[in-house]
Amino acid sequence: MNLLSIGASYRTADVAVLERLTIPEAEVPQVLQKLLAQPYVSEAVLVSTCNRVEVYAAVSGFHGGLGDICNVLSQHSGIPATELAGHLYVHYGEAAVQHSFRVSSGLDSMVVGEAQILGQLRDAYHAATESDSAGRLLHELMQQALRVGKRAHAETGIDKAGQSVVTAALEVAADHLGGDLTGRPALVIGAGAMGSLSVATLTRTGVGPLRITNRSADRAERLAEAYGAVAVPISDLPSVLREVDIVVSATASTVPVLTRELLGEVLAARSEKLVVLDLAVPRDVAPDAAGLPGLVVVDIDSLAAGRRAAPAVAETAAVEQIVTGEVDNFLGWMRGAEIAPTVAALRTRAEDVVTAEMRKLLSRRPEFTEEQRADVSRTLHRVVQQILHSPTVRVRQLAAEPGGDQYAALLRELFDLDVPLATQADAVPQIGGKA
Repeated sequence: MNLLSIGASYRTADVAVLERLTIPEAEVPQVLQKLLAQPYVSEAVLVSTCNRVEVYAAVSGFHGGLGDICNVLSQHSGIPATELAGHLYVHYGEAAVQHSFRVSSGLDSMVVGEAQILGQLRDAYHAATESDSAGRLLHELMQQALRVGKRAHAETGIDKAGQSVVTAALEVAADHLGGDLTGRPALVIGAGAMGSLSVATLTRTGVGPLRITNRSADRAERLAEAYGAVAVPISDLPSVLREVDIVVSATASTVPVLTRELLGEVLAARSEKLVVLDLAVPRDVAPDAAGLPGLVVVDIDSLAAGRRAAPAVAETAAVEQIVTGEVDNFLGWMRGAEIAPTVAALRTRAEDVVTAEMRKLLSRRPEFTEEQRADVSRTLHRVVQQILHSPTVRVRQLAAEPGGDQYAALLRELFDLDVPLATQADAVPQIGGKA
């Protein structure tokens, strides 16, 4: 088995594609089971955020796994596979490990160094664990990715500015509102993870008074109480929109929350522009609302366009160095794990030989007592174990080094071992490679 990562993000797809690909939390278990039902996929973890949808999988063949995962994503999104392919990135083997560690460290984020990706990865791993879709390979990958992400944030200053998608969006809002957001009345729609981050960021920035609305009034009230904001009923949305300058919308709704009709009525009653930061995927602002006089919409597309050219933070090189070292460590673990079945098969072969020879001996020497038989059996087993100990320990060490997969092959050839191996349906390297 090898690792395959397939996904689309703000780098490869616009928000119109991402909102079709995005997978609501309630549907994640179902999609994971569809992935596991594919012939080349044995493990799967699904990450779905506002600006990326990724599948991490253990597959028995590159092209087969690629086709299986693309078909599932195509069926879910309704985007033909041939069209979808143009929006996907694919990482295999070593490249998949590196990609997962760069994602967890915030290096692949729209806002480099943002920390909320760690929580999103943790949620994705938890969902896979609950659905029993993560096996030994993905359990290890996810645990190490989370550890690497924590290490990057702890050992470098990559997140020292507290940057996030919300702070990036607020910078754009400030450009449209004279540069200073202090004291600007604001509304947050949604009380989930992104809504909570928005409330915390707005409070820290000095925006206010701050109001929060959510379909679940209880969640809005708890969030408002935690930050000294005011919870308002969702039914009051039209009147509240007339009174605020900034709106951050981050719901999980599958249909627009802010329709053209609603925004048109609100803007007709306002004298100042309204800046809406639409951080939801699917979008909370109806696409046909764009262009309404007095409305400024900042969504994932506009943020991505503005951030791609942003200079890398000074700490990026240090994080890249951490990632490189951790990738090498993980590949060593993978190579060691790959040789384990061969070592086990060698020990089984040795035990079979001892058992067969004991049977022959006892058939020739029936006068042996039970105690004598037990002594001879123990002695033979100890001799075999001592002979095999050093070479099996050493071969595990050698296998963990680059090129170590050759040692497993040599053992299988020398001792004619029958070891079940992952299907090699393609000529893609076992470790390494990026498609």
